[in-house]
Amino acid sequence: MENQSRQKWPQNIWIVRHGQSAGNLARDKAEAAGLPLIDIAIRDVDVPLSPLGEEQAYVLGSWFGAMPPAQRPSVVLFSPYARARATADGILAGADIDRDDVTYVADERLREKEFGILDRLTRFGITQKFPELAEQRNHVGKFYFRPPGGESWCDVILRLRSVLDMMIREYCGENVLIVAHQVTVNCFRYLLERMDEKQILEADRSGDVPNCSVTSYGFDPARGKNGKLVPRLLNFVAPLQEAGAPVTSEPDVPAAPKP
Repeated sequence: MENQSRQKWPQNIWIVRHGQSAGNLARDKAEAAGLPLIDIAIRDVDVPLSPLGEEQAYVLGSWFGAMPPAQRPSVVLFSPYARARATADGILAGADIDRDDVTYVADERLREKEFGILDRLTRFGITQKFPELAEQRNHVGKFYFRPPGGESWCDVILRLRSVLDMMIREYCGENVLIVAHQVTVNCFRYLLERMDEKQILEADRSGDVPNCSVTSYGFDPARGKNGKLVPRLLNFVAPLQEAGAPVTSEPDVPAAPKP
């Protein structure tokens, strides 16, 4: 009971990558054709879900909706990018949860990693247009490499630290659903599981984060001095599989070689 009285974390945190997007499909098409540029006319922030991505979000929402009411998300935080917002809305619809019944917040700190001048370039396009940057990236590694006008993984981690501080301050004991992007999911893992560079890059090399997969943490009052968050699910896609929705795991754009 003493540990519980000192709880600072949410009771549960679910981190979900957005559903399949039109950008994922355009990237696949460009890579298959050996093109340098991904054919996306709109800003990355405005790229919508594909029809399959909409289905994935709704199906995952049904999984949340099957939980006892007290265990369902009470706080929904999401990247302001269109594909993440639409995924959050699809999950709420599938769960039959009214937006007015939860804390519903778009948070720019959850946005996609910014690619700067490499935005919309394929692997071939990066090496063709910016061979020196490609060489530098391979030397430094994606964790520390920051393309001009863009971000490194460290930059993403820095902004996510403030998100965790906010959750401790405002959402202690709540059930928090976060809908964001592949790099965001991995960077949250880095923070919550106290990884180092080698560990998180090994996790990244093991495979892309599936669209609409769930990585979750639950508060355990018996762990640590005052209780702590412990991993529960990792890239969990069983709800999609059980409903017959195809599981997709395309890289985010641009797709560059993994170190």
